[in-house]
Amino acid sequence: QVQLVESGGGLVQAGESLRLSCVASGRTFNNVAMGWFRQAPGMDRNFVASISWNGGNTYYADSVKGRFTISRDHAKNTVYLQMNSLKPEDTAVYYCATRRGDAGQFWQPTPFPAEYDYWGHGTQVTVSS
Repeated sequence: QVQLVESGGGLVQAGESLRLSCVASGRTFNNVAMGWFRQAPGMDRNFVASISWNGGNTYYADSVKGRFTISRDHAKNTVYLQMNSLKPEDTAVYYCATRRGDAGQFWQPTPFPAEYDYWGHGTQVTVSS
């Protein structure tokens, strides 16, 4: 049974940092891209960052570029999101996801949710001003 479990969320003040983790179990995802998305109350789920199968390529939403860093550890089957200089508008539930491995350039990062198949249940990040 495939499972993605996010952790590391919490309540912080503006300007502070958090590091999110997403551990995958049930199978290895070392050959596909992975991504982070977020959803604020009443809003659609939006792309945050994505990373290629080997970590060599990354792609970020403009709103987080320069502040967030995505990385992965194959040995731990884990993807991370380091979030610095947090802002109140970063407040959301953060989800990790794995890219579908049956179509397209599945090893490359992508911002499109429809190209991801497995999703975690999310971790809440709240940034106070």
